[in-house]
Amino acid sequence: MTYSLVWLPDVLRAAGLKVVLVDGWATRGRAEMGTVEGVMCHHTANRRSGNMPTLDSLVLGHKDLPGPLSQLGLGRDGTYYVVAAGRCNHAGVGAFRGSAEGNSRFIGIEAEHSGQAEDLWPAAQYDAYVTGVAAILGYLEIDAQCCIGHKEFALPKGRKIDPLFDMDRFRAQVASQLVPGLCP
Repeated sequence: MTYSLVWLPDVLRAAGLKVVLVDGWATRGRAEMGTVEGVMCHHTANRRSGNMPTLDSLVLGHKDLPGPLSQLGLGRDGTYYVVAAGRCNHAGVGAFRGSAEGNSRFIGIEAEHSGQAEDLWPAAQYDAYVTGVAAILGYLEIDAQCCIGHKEFALPKGRKIDPLFDMDRFRAQVASQLVPGLCP
């Protein structure tokens, strides 16, 4: 079965981003997505080296949580890896605007990052994060306030710290690039 988010690679490419399709991505997911309400930003909290060393984990999951773990992976060089076109296990327990349906309402992006404050985000990766989120939200015709950090969704409050950057500043940067209705 091909899932509904098959438009993701075209939207990211139309924004000028580098995109890699992971084998089987269009038919990968836990189920079909519901109505997409936004994008949820994450970081992988893994070692500091390598461009996308967690790719296999994003596809397969781990012993405590089956994959796929996000629709998109974001490498340190700014490359988007399209992992799945269906619902993924990225949100966990949480809420946003009264909805607890994080996995079926938000597209998950897992960006490679150690989760350590001293580990600066490479400019190419951070810029691609902003541009990619703006492209997705523009395609969905929703505003930058529909981009949330895992740390903002997760309950109990403080359970998650990702992504390790200021979400208000990030949303302002996304808003400055947002072109509603942009599609390939």
